[in-house]
Order: sequence, then C-alpha cells, then structure tokens
Amino acid sequence: MLVDIAFWLLGAVAVASAVAVFVVDSMARATYALALSFVAVGLALLLLQQNYVGVVTVLMMVMEMAVMAVYMVMYMGMNPALMPMSMVHDKRVALVVSVLAFVVLGAGAVLVPWPTRRGAPSPDVTAALGEALMGRHMLVMVVVSPVMVATIVGGIVLAAGRSRYDRLGDDLDVRPPRDPERGGVDR
Repeated sequence: MLVDIAFWLLGAVAVASAVAVFVVDSMARATYALALSFVAVGLALLLLQQNYVGVVTVLMMVMEMAVMAVYMVMYMGMNPALMPMSMVHDKRVALVVSVLAFVVLGAGAVLVPWPTRRGAPSPDVTAALGEALMGRHMLVMVVVSPVMVATIVGGIVLAAGRSRYDRLGDDLDVRPPRDPERGGVDR
C-alpha cells in the first residue's frame, strides 16, 4: 500500500515538474524542473524493482542537466537563472501537436492488442535488462564517461579567460585587484 502511494506521488511529481519546464521563465529553472522530473521517474522505476534502469535514469539525467547548465553559461555567455525566456516558441502549434501526440499515443496504448508473453522471465530481470541495454557496449560507456568529464572541464577552462585568482591572487588578498587586460591594475 505504501509503495503504491509513493509510486503515484512520484508520478504526480514527474508530471508536474515536466509541465513546469514549459511554464517557468528561465532556462535554469526549466533545467532544474526537468532534472526533478527525471529523478522522480527514476525513483518510480526503483519502486518497480527495476534497480538498474532507475539508477541509470537518475544518474544520466542529473549529469545531463548539469552539463546543459554548464554549456548554457559557457557558450551562451549568460546567467541562465536571470535571463527570462520561454521553452515554447509557437504556443498554439505546440499545444495542438502535444495534445495530438498524447491522444495518438494514449489510444495506441489502450486500443492496440498487446502480445502475450512467450517463455518465462529471467531469474534476474535487472541483469538481463542491463545486458540487453548495454551488451558489448559497456566498455565504450566506461571510456566515454571520463572523456565527457574532461570535455566539460576543458570547455570551462577555455571559456574562462581569467578567474578571481588572476585578479586577487592565490590568497584573494591583492588590493587593488589586478586586471591583466588593463596593464595589471583595475582602474
């Protein structure tokens, strides 16, 4: 009973935060709302005893949102928390398309006859699912992860021409601050 309540609460959180992505007025808030939605979905998957998929969903989506926030700042040169924006550009068309997609997918899920199960499920469903999803590509995923982290760190280092340590020294006590672009001293 408690698991059912938690599942429905997580479902409501996932849907509400997914809706918030299109309602809030800043890219940072939309990013956090999307991350919350995926975390709720991942936790719901954990309640369904799909441990591998639930944990992978949470880890991948949280990291994806963190990477997206870094790239927003790095390439767009903006503070995503302060810049107002809209995630929907043509609201009428977007509303029609989303309602139509919901109706078609919902009708397909309800009206299409589902196939009957052939055979028995694997004794360890999580391991079987992990093998089906990753298979021989596990080594690639293990190698790609540190490469992505190195790319993020390298992008940040390249995007930041100078930092507070360049201006204020290693102990942050240089007064007046040095400005390398203005001959060493802020004016």
